[in-house]
Amino acid sequence: MQVESIRRGLGRLRKAKVGLSSMILASFVAAIGTGTALLLLPSSTVSGEISLVDALFTATSAVCVTGLAVVDTGSYFTTSGQLVILLLIQAGGLGIMTFSVLFFLLIGKRVSFRQRMVMQEVFAHTPREDIYRVVGAIFLFTGVVEGAGALILFLFWIGEHSVMESAHLAVFHSISAFCNAGFALFSNNFIDYRASPVLNLTICILIVLGGIGFPVVYELYEQMRSRRTIPARLTVHTRIVIITTALLIACGMGLFIWGEHGNIFREAPLDEILWISLFQSITARTAGFNTVDIGQLSNSTVMALMFLMFWGASPGSCGGGVKTTTLAVLGLFTWARLQRMARVNVFKKSIPQETVSRSVSLLILSISLILAIFFLLLLTHDVEVSGPEARSAFVEYLFEVISAFGTVGLSMGATTKLNAFGKVLIVAMMLIGRVGVLTFAYIVAGTEARGGIQYSRQNLMIG
Repeated sequence: MQVESIRRGLGRLRKAKVGLSSMILASFVAAIGTGTALLLLPSSTVSGEISLVDALFTATSAVCVTGLAVVDTGSYFTTSGQLVILLLIQAGGLGIMTFSVLFFLLIGKRVSFRQRMVMQEVFAHTPREDIYRVVGAIFLFTGVVEGAGALILFLFWIGEHSVMESAHLAVFHSISAFCNAGFALFSNNFIDYRASPVLNLTICILIVLGGIGFPVVYELYEQMRSRRTIPARLTVHTRIVIITTALLIACGMGLFIWGEHGNIFREAPLDEILWISLFQSITARTAGFNTVDIGQLSNSTVMALMFLMFWGASPGSCGGGVKTTTLAVLGLFTWARLQRMARVNVFKKSIPQETVSRSVSLLILSISLILAIFFLLLLTHDVEVSGPEARSAFVEYLFEVISAFGTVGLSMGATTKLNAFGKVLIVAMMLIGRVGVLTFAYIVAGTEARGGIQYSRQNLMIG
């Protein structure tokens, strides 16, 4: 009876004009609109005014936990304005729908079937009956981690600032780091702390915990709580996320050292080289903090950062991008084809063909979207047609687009060069990157697969 009820509910959900994808998108758009209105208030800025497009850009960057900024967050916004940004970061990091479900549960109101399905879609890779428990665990985990991070940062900054200022800095940067937002209240971000073990480790751990995905964290917690043997019980999803994340961090760190050994690391001490490389490898995937001037990096390092930004964080996390699991599936798919294998297998399990097809589609759509927005930026901004400035602008705008798509927030300086149309393009890219390319595709084309007409087969040459 329960199965039949769920089946009927799913049928109603497919027929509804506003599906899951539209609900997720609508929640983010509503939050961005509210944030824009609040940032336009005179009390939000030091000067008492901000342009509509800049307020929209800042609100979108906060809700989409990107970190790109057209104005300096620490000096341009008042304390109340920074509080608005912080609330937008927290709401965007956990997902607006998550907060609505928690609110309904707290006041004892019934949560709709559609809202439960949204939570299922966002925070669980397999069907779960305890989705309410998962949502509660998400908030508990978030509060504990952000609180611990804020305490460590408070003790770190108490020697430099007053108690109130230290608390303000600690809470803001802890939430910003865990939500992978990349907003900082220092004009030069964390460059002054590039060799600090305390700050580097704290921020890096917060970023990883926020970007690894709540399904993974919840599964690890459940395994430890039940005292089972973790390696033998973890799902394929969790294993792939952990392995891919570790490989990306290690490879990113190695590529950063390799690319900068003759550049910014020419005379740097070993400990500083290691801390900077580790920090930038982790933050480049989706957070967007920096301990070096990104504009001073070599071309090879910039290319490595763009690769990391493109893939981003893991599903069900605070981050954006194509996601680590997509990279893993594509790698496994390529390896299987090279071995002339029809199925994609890993850890003695077979990856569904639908998952492989979605991964390939996501890759193609993402690259196409990035190239389209990049082309429009070049077309609508004055760029020298020859000389080093032209090459610099080409790289800067491409870096900017990928950073917005991956909701990273790193910039080579192109953000301040954007005109109003360019800012709107980046706003759209940040929103798509946070909500997901496939989510937008489902809104446009729907989720139902169409069989079409089956004609006689005819081969063609490829490769």
